[in-house]
Amino acid sequence: MRESLGYRVFRVVNVTALLLVCAVTLYPFVNLVAKAFSSEGYIAAGEVNLIPRGFNLDTFQVVFADDLFWTNYANTVLYTVVGTAIAMAITSTYAYALSKPHLKGRTFFVGIAVFTMFFSGGLIPNYILIASYLGWRNSILAIVVPGALSVFNLLVMKSFFENFPTELEEAAAIDGLTTYGIFFRIVLPLSKAVLATMTLFYAVGHWNSWFSAFLYMDDKSLFPVTVYLRNLIAAATGTQEITDGGEAAQVASNIQAVTMLLTVLPIICLYPFIQRYFVSGVMLGSVKG
Repeated sequence: MRESLGYRVFRVVNVTALLLVCAVTLYPFVNLVAKAFSSEGYIAAGEVNLIPRGFNLDTFQVVFADDLFWTNYANTVLYTVVGTAIAMAITSTYAYALSKPHLKGRTFFVGIAVFTMFFSGGLIPNYILIASYLGWRNSILAIVVPGALSVFNLLVMKSFFENFPTELEEAAAIDGLTTYGIFFRIVLPLSKAVLATMTLFYAVGHWNSWFSAFLYMDDKSLFPVTVYLRNLIAAATGTQEITDGGEAAQVASNIQAVTMLLTVLPIICLYPFIQRYFVSGVMLGSVKG
């Protein structure tokens, strides 16, 4: 079939618009990379755009030479892995239970989850609960437990499980599988798209999180790398105010670019492996048919 003139025009306009969107999206990141490898004078003069000027690695050397950086980076990996595992275990089991119409009190349990989307105890009550009553100060539990359930992710997974073919579960039950066997051996292996998508959501959230550690931890060896980089920015900014040159000025001039680059790089490397599940996972869990 020959394409009509209107359709060809639409394709050209569509491709052009998407290329412009990609360019606008990529520009800040490319500019970030350029600043991370540029010299202090060019950054201060606003001459760095898409290509590094006065190539240097001073800031990277300062960061990488600090043993505390690697300790905090390992903490971030640990918090992300443990937090994501706990969150996925709670979210998937909770969503699967809520997807069953015959569950007694189903409306009540859905209401409890949705209620937390609009109301919370507030910062001070949360701090008193976690730091004082539960005694989780300087503990990994203060990082991974409070954010273990995202109601948005829960509702998406619930919708996905509601559309899961009941015939497969009934056949597995006839073959002798229990509810847990059906869930772990039938449902989860066939839910890779939504599971990968939710894993990415939780992992990115834990990786970028810094406020919980900043609030509940005072031992620097337990900080995630985001808190380390936040403190590094604050220290470099203070140093810049009292010095006019040298390595300290160089570090202060592009520390924000370097810290942001180091923070987002692992997620950028992870995303291509999960991207193929991303769109289908969100759509399957958000459209009910």
